[in-house]
Amino acid sequence: MTKFEIYKDKAGEYRFRLKAGNGQVIAVSEGYKSKTSCMNGIESVKKNAPTATIVEIEK
Repeated sequence: MTKFEIYKDKAGEYRFRLKAGNGQVIAVSEGYKSKTSCMNGIESVKKNAPTATIVEIEK
């Protein structure tokens, strides 16, 4: 089952990571000063990711 994990990094900021059902990390967030801000970041990903476009960047 895919899940979001919230944790504190070494600097004391909140971060989240998105993990696939097999335990592989799919995405990692920026650092947030508060847990509430981190939760808002998760909600933003949930809301916006289904409509995200895929862009291939070539050198």
